[in-house]
Amino acid sequence: MSNHPMPARGFPTSEFETRTSRAQQAMRDVQLDALLVTTEPEIRYFTGFQTQFFESPTRPWFLIVPADGQPIAVIPTIGEAGMAATWIDEIKTWPSPTPEDDGISLLAATVNALPNRFGRLGLPLGQESVLRMPARDTRVLGDNVSLELVDCAQLMLGLRFVKSDLEIEKIRFTCGITSDEFEALATISTLGESEREISRRMRMNLLERGADSTPYLIAGSGQGGYDNIIMGPTDRILEDGDVLIIDTGTTFDGYFCDFDRNFAFGHIADDTRRAHEAVYRATDVGFATARPGATMAQVWAAMWAVLEAGGALGNDVGRMGHGLGMQLTEWPSVKQTDHTELKPGAVITLEPGMAFAPGRQLVHEENIVITADGADWLTHRAPADMPVIT
Repeated sequence: MSNHPMPARGFPTSEFETRTSRAQQAMRDVQLDALLVTTEPEIRYFTGFQTQFFESPTRPWFLIVPADGQPIAVIPTIGEAGMAATWIDEIKTWPSPTPEDDGISLLAATVNALPNRFGRLGLPLGQESVLRMPARDTRVLGDNVSLELVDCAQLMLGLRFVKSDLEIEKIRFTCGITSDEFEALATISTLGESEREISRRMRMNLLERGADSTPYLIAGSGQGGYDNIIMGPTDRILEDGDVLIIDTGTTFDGYFCDFDRNFAFGHIADDTRRAHEAVYRATDVGFATARPGATMAQVWAAMWAVLEAGGALGNDVGRMGHGLGMQLTEWPSVKQTDHTELKPGAVITLEPGMAFAPGRQLVHEENIVITADGADWLTHRAPADMPVIT
């Protein structure tokens, strides 16, 4: 059903060797003897281990990136066969769940066997980081390893910020098929349908187009605009004068798109049309600003200037875009105070939004990749005029 060539699944071993090598160089720069990661995206980033089993919170999973050589997996026995199918050679297991010692003594022994040059073990503890293990076990680990536990969140965020060509290919594919479905949505939806009916059909059609899943699909609507962008879909029926937003994070081979589209029903009010023109122009200005060396704050400022001139009363979302990849939202943020410089290979969202009347807002979002001399659209650019569904 898709006109977009489907990328090959997975990655060659060389992809993971490069990721590990980059991490090890960064570790040397900040004097770390090893990294310890515990979440699904971080473990998958270094290994290619991709399983839905992380939906179960029962068992902790650990991956150690030493100063040299391959990562070391310390995982529940149930995952041994799956991990053995990746490029990882050293796999240590225990019969989890064992709450009294759920892999901690095995993990500590593995860490203590590593060369100790700097006396520091990095764990992501800071911004946008999660330790997928009991807090009690983190303390026990700290008491039983010879290395000091230090934060490496910024190191991990920086590694994942810049994508490889193969990663970008997967993101481009899911952006392409989702763009196709948004374009079709305007022709197959009708007045009198509910948010939920339209959203359910979109989910099913995305699977037919080649998506693996759509973990995130929100919908909101109201007369001439909407009052939130994180809820729904509901059973609300779309009526004349309504505007519907659908925002989706659809995946292919573990990589997300994240963008939205707005649809008018019956007719579009004049002030809504003007607001849509403003968020559309702001997106174009953000795209023109996004290039190597520009900062996320500069992209924000360029878009906000257009929105203010277009009558924006405010923006309570907190940012107007973010990184994108293995997770729906990734570091950094397009906001006034984020001075992260854009680099070739960075994938970000542009998400200008504005309140333009009490209880009414519009948000527009596209996905782009930074190139050597500017940026490239990953999504199909939305039409300049909001589609009107009758």
